[in-house]
Amino acid sequence: MLSEAEGPLCFVLSAPSGAGKTTLARAVLQRLPQITRTISWTTRAPRPGEKDGVDYTFVTRDAFDENQALGGFIESAVVHGNNYGTPENEIQRIQADGHDALMVIDVQGAEVVRARLIDAVTIFVLPPSQKVLEKRLSGRDGADPTNEKAIHGRLGVAVAEIDHFVRYDYLVINDDFNQAVRELEAILVAERCKRRQRLHQAGEILESFR
Repeated sequence: MLSEAEGPLCFVLSAPSGAGKTTLARAVLQRLPQITRTISWTTRAPRPGEKDGVDYTFVTRDAFDENQALGGFIESAVVHGNNYGTPENEIQRIQADGHDALMVIDVQGAEVVRARLIDAVTIFVLPPSQKVLEKRLSGRDGADPTNEKAIHGRLGVAVAEIDHFVRYDYLVINDDFNQAVRELEAILVAERCKRRQRLHQAGEILESFR
């Protein structure tokens, strides 16, 4: 007798700052409406074009600390001096609607999620080279290209974070953006097509032959 499918999945997408994980996620989510991104809280200011409640929930440090003290985050981390955290109920909210959840989070947060959600599917995005990453960081919206200290600081963190790619299930190299989008989409679709995720559908089909 075939068992029920495992239900909605949780995907974790991580990368060093500037590698393009957020831009990739936006592009793929437009193509896969059955996947919804979790909305993290952050204490940093919005970048140009970002919307509160869409890209992040922008909060004060006091509000963040209060929620953290109450155990309200499934993961949280301090990244480049700013706090980030995913509310505990975000994944539940998305999966209750029958959608898969996509967490676009930093490497620190991914380590916590991996320990708490052992079935989470983890994906790491790599830039093609350090030179390309440095160029992307210099040209990022809101970045000061003359602030070499800040850029080199982010590059230093990136070097340490890149070593974590071996702990992830999948690796996407964001050199050609369109190719990277196709690869990320393929990963998400392939996980949904795994046998264990389609046992219920398969059972119904088999019943039609009896």
